[in-house]
Amino acid sequence: MEMGNAKKIFEGLLVLQYRSGNKKAFSLLVNRYNSKMCSHAYWFTYDKDLAKDIVQDSWGIIIKKLPYLKKPNSFGSWAMQIVTRKSIDYLNKNNRDRDKLREYHNQPKVDNAFEHKEADLVKVYEAIKKLPQDQQVVLRLFYLEEYSLREISEILEKSEGTIKSRLYHAREKLKTILKNRNDG
Repeated sequence: MEMGNAKKIFEGLLVLQYRSGNKKAFSLLVNRYNSKMCSHAYWFTYDKDLAKDIVQDSWGIIIKKLPYLKKPNSFGSWAMQIVTRKSIDYLNKNNRDRDKLREYHNQPKVDNAFEHKEADLVKVYEAIKKLPQDQQVVLRLFYLEEYSLREISEILEKSEGTIKSRLYHAREKLKTILKNRNDG
């Protein structure tokens, strides 16, 4: 059995245990996912406190809807889907503030020993920020959070074909942006 499948089965069992009245099972789910969910929300907001608020709201939704989750083994992608939606809702409501938060948060902090690597990362990050939001999200989920295409399609409620297309176009645009930046 694959490690990913074992993890999903275990989480599915925790969901079923929680539904049966075992509150400790829910605590285990929170322990497994809270940090990952905060990181995910933070990527959208660039504000730790706001990310924690979004995750707190997401846990409230999860508690209400957990008894109705049709596929307990898909808890992880379902929970991340809720955080994604809550984060995007926030962005849509606060579009102007988002850019200010990103500018503040992304001031390069360069250590002399890592100056070149850091500078390259800043260039890549700045290039990623120029991509459409849907492509940024797919890149983040695939490369940084290491979700599979199938899991990303579940989180974003899009077909795998759409996810593959967004990933391809994001990579191509990123190459073009970086090439133009290096040529200029």
